[in-house]
Amino acid sequence: MCSLHRQLSQLVGVWRWKRRLEVSLHPAAGFHCRTFCSNTSELADPIEIHKRKLFLWFSHLPPEEKQFGGYFSPETMHVDPLILETKPEERAGLLRSSLQTQTSSSPCMSVEQLFDPTDAWSEGRGLNVLLYGAVGTGKSTVVRKLVLDWCAGTTLTHFKLLVPFSCEDLGQLTKVASLRDLVSRKYLHLRKHPLLSGEGNQAKDVLFVFNGMEKMKLDFRIGSTELCSDPNEALPAGVVVVNLLRKYLLPEASILVTTRLSALDRIPQKYVSRYVQICGFNDPDRQRAYFTSRLLQQSGDTAQKHEAQAIVELLYLNLQRESQLAAACFLPSYCWLTCATLHFLHFTDAKAPIRTLTGIYTSFLRLNFGGEVLGTGAGISVPIQEPHSSLMLYVVRTVGKLAFDGVTYKRTSFSEKELEQWIGGKTKTDEELRQLAMFRTDVLDFFLAPCVESGKHLPGEFSENNERQYVFAVPAMQEYLAALYVVLGENKSALEKLTRQVSVAIGQASEDVSAIVNILSKFIPLRVFAVFNLLKLFPKLYEKISRHTKGSIARTMAAEMFRVEDSYNEDVLDQVEQSLLGVHGPQPQQFSEGPPFELYPIFMGGLLHYGNRILLEQLGCNIQSTTVAQITRVLRKYLVRELSKPQPPEELMDLLVLLYEFQNPRLTAEVLASIRAIRLTNIRMTSLKCFVLSSVLSCTPARYHLEELNLSSCLLTHDMLQMLWPAFRHAHILNLQFNSLGPESCILLRDLLLDPKSSIKSLQLCDNPLLESGACTLLEALPENQSLRHLSLMHTGLGDKGALQLAERLQQHTGLQELNVAYNNIGDNAALALVDACREHPSIHTVHLYLNPLSDVGKQSLYVRGVPKSHDGSGRRVKVLASVTEGSDISEDWHPILSVIRENASSWDRDRVKQQLQVFLRDLEWGRQQQQSLWKRLHFRRVEKGVRKTLRMLEKDTLPSSTGHSK
Repeated sequence: MCSLHRQLSQLVGVWRWKRRLEVSLHPAAGFHCRTFCSNTSELADPIEIHKRKLFLWFSHLPPEEKQFGGYFSPETMHVDPLILETKPEERAGLLRSSLQTQTSSSPCMSVEQLFDPTDAWSEGRGLNVLLYGAVGTGKSTVVRKLVLDWCAGTTLTHFKLLVPFSCEDLGQLTKVASLRDLVSRKYLHLRKHPLLSGEGNQAKDVLFVFNGMEKMKLDFRIGSTELCSDPNEALPAGVVVVNLLRKYLLPEASILVTTRLSALDRIPQKYVSRYVQICGFNDPDRQRAYFTSRLLQQSGDTAQKHEAQAIVELLYLNLQRESQLAAACFLPSYCWLTCATLHFLHFTDAKAPIRTLTGIYTSFLRLNFGGEVLGTGAGISVPIQEPHSSLMLYVVRTVGKLAFDGVTYKRTSFSEKELEQWIGGKTKTDEELRQLAMFRTDVLDFFLAPCVESGKHLPGEFSENNERQYVFAVPAMQEYLAALYVVLGENKSALEKLTRQVSVAIGQASEDVSAIVNILSKFIPLRVFAVFNLLKLFPKLYEKISRHTKGSIARTMAAEMFRVEDSYNEDVLDQVEQSLLGVHGPQPQQFSEGPPFELYPIFMGGLLHYGNRILLEQLGCNIQSTTVAQITRVLRKYLVRELSKPQPPEELMDLLVLLYEFQNPRLTAEVLASIRAIRLTNIRMTSLKCFVLSSVLSCTPARYHLEELNLSSCLLTHDMLQMLWPAFRHAHILNLQFNSLGPESCILLRDLLLDPKSSIKSLQLCDNPLLESGACTLLEALPENQSLRHLSLMHTGLGDKGALQLAERLQQHTGLQELNVAYNNIGDNAALALVDACREHPSIHTVHLYLNPLSDVGKQSLYVRGVPKSHDGSGRRVKVLASVTEGSDISEDWHPILSVIRENASSWDRDRVKQQLQVFLRDLEWGRQQQQSLWKRLHFRRVEKGVRKTLRMLEKDTLPSSTGHSK
């Protein structure tokens, strides 16, 4: 029933889209504002119906495009790649790298020029254009745009009919069919169209498009493929296509064929009118146009649009530097991956579907290698589609093996000899050598590119040892393929592989003899019968070794996550962003000799997620559920053990990303159960990181609470606070210092304190410009909140009005114990009123008032009021921290006060702090003069020395940077 409802919904959606399409399309393209129910002759025209249906079919975008937010039309997203016409004698270029085409002298062409007459063209014969290129250069995208433009009447308008075919579909047909049958199978409305009848020269107005010709077995030998000139004669699909290309069948028709480099010679040269190579984006301007079309259109509000524009500018600067990214983005596919990653990093929306970095890379490979099998490129005599010949699996076993070796030994560049060793391997059979040649021609350049050194990446340049170096086009791809290589179990030892083979063989044999053993067990002695039972030992032995292997994978993940030498690197999400946008300003300090490879274990965790395993299964890479269960079981134990040790904020952020990528709520809850505090001080939080933190904590039960959630100095904004709301509910101590949160954020914090599910005991908001209005909004929560014990509003712009408002609200909250309103421009009267309210409060024991413009008389008044106004016996003294002195005595909290100033002065007004330190010195001098005891005078001198030291450090600008510390 649900399936039927879904199908009906989809039909209704398509009908509505058709109605919108009819209204919006330009009348010149042949589209008019009428419904399909109209009986006019124009709508009955099969060509118009064909255009409408083609437009709907080719406008459909793959699911991977949904991650960019709203709907994108191919017209707005498309950027024309570089297309070069090549001469037959230049077709040695089929083995050259795409990067080499930058220096080619071949003329650049547009799609409109593909069917201009050639020198070899003769009247009455259509052109056969062969468009070729490596994986990822944009062949299918160009074909889709060509079809849509023809439907809209903006290109190739001299063709009355365009008939596109997928060679993958044609290659799977087993029954014979005529050309007209092939057309009508997919385009029923063209069943009896006269342009395909073969009569006269009507076919000159027809253009056939065959996309992905390498997926068909075309045999041009006369002895193997009979000649045919009748569009109604039933023949195998390959024979029909061959006769079209031979010009025996509909010779007037024009044909566009797309194929990969390795299959270029499957069509004899005499049947090709023009060779055209698609080379991708050859300059930063084309790349920038692509990024602009992708990133700017998805941004909704003004702030998001400004952020998207800034990202595009940083990308363009990085591309202009001829960075490694510029070499990778030569392929439009990597431009897509760059946009998808940046969209994930910067425009994550809590309302959008869950997306992960591993999912983006898996989807990227599915887009480029989905359904691809490892052909041989050796001509028609060799089968093209063999069982278990997944191209992606071949990539994992070759390029993935190279990536794994690089991660193991912390290397990112490889020489040509090493590529030969890992990709070529040892002596192979003829079939394997043919497959290897095809792989090198079509796929290898997709993953590996010449290393960019000193801003140069010309293929002819060599290093000092006369050996060219290669790197992965995108650094994260090395870690992804290495992780996939490990999770698929391709790094088995020789013993494991042998045990597997023996286990399978003996397991099969044991099934055959089990019936005989059961019969003979009644007649054979017990000792002899025990020998037969040994047959069952080997499968169990393999299972035991297999469990050990899965355990080693989990141990590797945990070990890579918590490497000591990588502990002070930036978190992985910042590393990914820097690899795309470049590093501007001082280079980040590195504490390890080689690259950190911190994405490697995170990708391993993400690959175990069910959604990614489904996509990988479509690529021929199967990860068994038993493997996932075994790895997860061991990983849980190791993560819990490692988390018993204190972790730097960067490592803790990486752990949260790993748990998020894993998408396993049960594992996440069990791992977080061992964590009592999450301290992410100085982590540059983004909307994505906030979403990750909230998503991970939402996996825990409602009873789970953190002792502390520290997000000080994290560059939080109001929008991020909204994303962090679920995480705040789990915290007892919430530290949001140094985040530039404004008055609007106080509305959310007030609602948080009023939320019955929240149990915040300490809220620290030091150095946020809350101002009087924000503070007053926040204080509205005090009457109903009973969990809060410590409230820090130091340096929040409270002012006298905010202090008086706080004094009025205090009696309505009976649980508060400590209040920090230091450095808030509070005068004598407001301070006295606040202290009086605190002394009347049943539980407040400490008030922080230092760094406020209090007069000497005002401070004296604060200290002499030793008891509250009520004298019912329940009164007690409230500790007031207004200076390093208390009257004529040293304050017992002088050291914490100076510590707070030292920690935070780097972000405060220097002149204001210096002025307050001078006031401290005057207070100390006056207090020292009142003392008769030499010992107390020496104590005053010691404190005075500490104040002067802080003052000198401030003047020399040698104070430590702010760490968010607050009393």
